[in-house]
Amino acid sequence: MKLYATSIPQTLPTWATVISNDAGLIEVEINDEDPDFHSIIEELCTEIQPGVIGVKASDLCLVLSIEMIDTNEKNR
Repeated sequence: MKLYATSIPQTLPTWATVISNDAGLIEVEINDEDPDFHSIIEELCTEIQPGVIGVKASDLCLVLSIEMIDTNEKNR
Protein backbone atom coordinates (compact mmCIF):
# COMPACT_ATOMS: atom_id res chain seq x y z
CA MET A 1 0.00 0.00 0.00
CA LYS A 2 1.26 3.50 -0.75
CA LEU A 3 0.40 6.88 0.72
CA TYR A 4 1.30 10.26 -0.72
CA ALA A 5 1.99 12.95 1.83
CA THR A 6 3.17 16.52 2.14
CA SER A 7 4.83 15.96 5.52
CA ILE A 8 5.89 13.02 7.66
CA PRO A 9 7.57 12.63 11.05
CA GLN A 10 11.34 12.16 11.13
CA THR A 11 10.92 8.64 12.47
CA LEU A 12 8.49 6.25 10.83
CA PRO A 13 7.51 2.78 12.08
CA THR A 14 9.56 -0.13 10.70
CA TRP A 15 6.68 -1.08 8.41
CA ALA A 16 6.66 2.32 6.64
CA THR A 17 9.36 3.33 4.13
CA VAL A 18 9.86 6.57 2.21
CA ILE A 19 10.14 5.65 -1.47
CA SER A 20 10.61 9.14 -2.88
CA ASN A 21 10.52 12.79 -1.90
CA ASP A 22 10.20 14.94 -5.00
CA ALA A 23 9.08 18.57 -4.98
CA GLY A 24 7.33 18.27 -1.62
CA LEU A 25 5.43 15.10 -2.52
CA ILE A 26 6.49 12.22 -0.27
CA GLU A 27 5.68 8.67 -1.33
CA VAL A 28 5.45 6.26 1.62
CA GLU A 29 5.15 2.51 1.14
CA ILE A 30 3.42 0.52 3.87
CA ASN A 31 4.27 -3.15 4.46
CA ASP A 32 0.70 -4.26 5.06
CA GLU A 33 1.84 -7.77 6.00
CA ASP A 34 3.74 -6.58 9.09
CA PRO A 35 2.09 -7.71 12.39
CA ASP A 36 2.65 -4.28 13.99
CA PHE A 37 0.79 -2.65 11.12
CA HIS A 38 -2.08 -5.12 11.58
CA SER A 39 -2.30 -4.17 15.27
CA ILE A 40 -2.85 -0.52 14.36
CA ILE A 41 -5.38 -1.43 11.68
CA GLU A 42 -7.35 -3.52 14.18
CA GLU A 43 -7.45 -0.57 16.61
CA LEU A 44 -8.68 1.82 13.91
CA CYS A 45 -11.33 -0.42 12.30
CA THR A 46 -14.77 1.18 12.25
CA GLU A 47 -17.98 0.83 10.33
CA ILE A 48 -17.31 3.23 7.46
CA GLN A 49 -20.84 2.87 6.15
CA PRO A 50 -23.60 0.41 7.08
CA GLY A 51 -22.21 -3.10 6.67
CA VAL A 52 -18.73 -1.96 5.57
CA ILE A 53 -15.87 -2.30 8.06
CA GLY A 54 -12.55 -0.63 7.31
CA VAL A 55 -10.03 2.05 8.17
CA LYS A 56 -10.18 5.61 6.90
CA ALA A 57 -6.87 6.76 5.41
CA SER A 58 -7.24 10.02 7.33
CA ASP A 59 -7.39 8.12 10.65
CA LEU A 60 -4.27 6.11 9.77
CA CYS A 61 -2.40 9.27 8.79
CA LEU A 62 -3.43 10.99 12.02
CA VAL A 63 -1.98 8.11 14.08
CA LEU A 64 1.25 8.22 12.03
CA SER A 65 1.49 12.05 12.04
CA ILE A 66 1.44 12.06 8.24
CA GLU A 67 -0.21 14.90 6.37
CA MET A 68 -1.88 13.23 3.43
CA ILE A 69 -2.67 14.97 0.16
CA ASP A 70 -6.38 15.32 -0.52
CA THR A 71 -6.74 14.44 -4.20
CA ASN A 72 -10.42 15.41 -4.06
CA GLU A 73 -9.64 19.07 -3.38
CA LYS A 74 -10.13 21.30 -6.37
CA ASN A 75 -7.27 23.63 -7.29
CA ARG A 76 -8.27 27.23 -6.85
